[in-house]
Formats: sequence, structure tokens, C-alpha cells
Amino acid sequence: MLILVLGLLVFLGSHSVRIFAEGWRTRTVARLGENPWKGLYSVVSLVGFALIIWGYGLARQQPVLLWTPPVFMKHLNSLFTLTAFILMVAAYVPRNHFKAKLHHPMVLGVKLWAFGHLLATAKLADVVLFGAFLLWAILSYRAARRRDRALGTTYAAGTVGGTLIALVVGVVAWAAFAFWAHAAWIGIAPFGRTL
Repeated sequence: MLILVLGLLVFLGSHSVRIFAEGWRTRTVARLGENPWKGLYSVVSLVGFALIIWGYGLARQQPVLLWTPPVFMKHLNSLFTLTAFILMVAAYVPRNHFKAKLHHPMVLGVKLWAFGHLLATAKLADVVLFGAFLLWAILSYRAARRRDRALGTTYAAGTVGGTLIALVVGVVAWAAFAFWAHAAWIGIAPFGRTL
């Protein structure tokens, strides 16, 4: 569990600089330059992500069950995760209605993904992992909206084409992950047998 917590601190800590230290980040980017900052940020993020994967894998070897969630929570989680995939894709598709209305669909997608998994899973490692991501997403969204108001940020209006692309790519990505990659990479098949 210690490695998982360390990974979460490194990964989410690096992703929290804009939440807790925007001024420091601005000064550091000005001092180092945009590309060196992005390189350093990427390396720290990858190290944190690798530690999360390793730590979560280790924690799953000795699971601590906290409660038994009802079966319908797994189905509800699938709906939340489908929506999360669409929102995450919408963050990268220009001029879609999700981004026009929500402004930060990626963070909202992470929030839904984490919340859904907290409902459907009940082991200590799951609560630590998804609870940490949910807390981060809540704080990140609040900070991003505050930044938008302070800077007077406006978002381009959504188009039907952009929205359809976000929907289709999000659904296809979700289906590929739910019906194949989740079992292959994580060892749990959301709609079938656990490996």
C-alpha cells in the first residue's frame, strides 16, 4: 500500500501544482522555459503513474475487503465510465458542446470515473486509489473554474460535428476498454470473468 500511496502523491501532486501553487508554476515556467518544464513535468508524472500501477498491483495481491457492494453498482459504474470516456475525449475534440458547456470535461470525466469505481469496488486499495483521484478532480475542477473567472476565459461554441465526433470516439474507446483492455491490462472483466 505504501508504494501506491507514494505513486498517488507523486502523480497527483505533480497534477496539483495549478491547484495549490499557480504563482510558483508561472515563475518556474518563466525561469526554465516551456519545453523544459513540460519535460520535467512529464518525467515526474510518468514516475508517479508507474508507482501507482506497481503499488496497486501489489496491494491487490493481499486484498482488504471493506464491504460488499450490490451488483447493480457495477452496472451503474459502467454508465459512469462510459460518460467519463466521452467527456475525456471531448477535452481534445475542438468545438463540441461538452467542452462549450462544461469547460473542463477531462476533469469531470476523471471525477465520474473515480466516483463510479468507488461505488462498485470495496477493497481498501480501490478506496485509496479512486478516492484520491476523486478528491483531486473535485479540487482541480474548482481551481480551473476559478482561473477561468479570473482570466475571463471564454470557450468556443459547440458544433454538431464536434459533438458527434466526441460521442462516437468516446463510445468506441469505452467499448474497447470495457470489453477487452480492462481485462487484459487490469485483470478484471467488467462484463465477464475476472482473470
